[in-house]
Amino acid sequence: MMALGLKLLLAHLLGEFVFQSKKWVDDKVAKKHKSKYLYIHLGVHAVLLLVFLNFQSNYFWAIGIILISHFSIDLLKIYLTKYVNHLYLFLADQFLHLLVLALVVGFYYPYRLSFEALFSSHHLLLIVALIFLSFVSAIIMKHVMSGFKFEENLSDDSLKNAGKIIGILERLFVFGFIVLGQWQVIGFLLAAKSVFRFGDLSRAKDRKLTEYILIGTLISFGLAILVGLIYLKLSEVMVT
Repeated sequence: MMALGLKLLLAHLLGEFVFQSKKWVDDKVAKKHKSKYLYIHLGVHAVLLLVFLNFQSNYFWAIGIILISHFSIDLLKIYLTKYVNHLYLFLADQFLHLLVLALVVGFYYPYRLSFEALFSSHHLLLIVALIFLSFVSAIIMKHVMSGFKFEENLSDDSLKNAGKIIGILERLFVFGFIVLGQWQVIGFLLAAKSVFRFGDLSRAKDRKLTEYILIGTLISFGLAILVGLIYLKLSEVMVT
């Protein structure tokens, strides 16, 4: 099962990202179904699938389904390019491609899904921790930092919601490092953030910005460390 899945995934990655140039993509968007590169792209996938599956006849029908679905998904993506956000379209496109591959693998090696295992205490604990570190902690940080009545001077080139996203990512990274037992990496993460923020701090006319950033960073890291320690402790309790 794993070998088949990896072969299909490798063929997809090579055909989609390695052997497809920007020229091909632009031509497909401009000419749509009339673009020769759409069919060349499909041919590349066909060759890769045949090679990785060793030309075995029992996989021919699966290759056919993958190619037909790939053509249909790509064509739909091309026609929706002008109407849908590129990021959403890219994610949906890749999700559908991978879903087809997963269904093909599932046909040869039926999946054994256990809802009891899916909703086990360990998995639920992990889900709770991730939700708290992302959505809940972001709201907590917003309320706590609003009490300092400080508005950072945001220029027009600042990304929308960048601070919120950075905070969520840093807490998830810290949590992951704690679970993996890599405490020393947290120090490097904190140092890296300080380096990137050095420009803002050096341009500050007073200590308010420095203090504001320091408080926010320490609270964010503190929440992540606290959640990580609680997660490890509860995981040990569940084992015993």
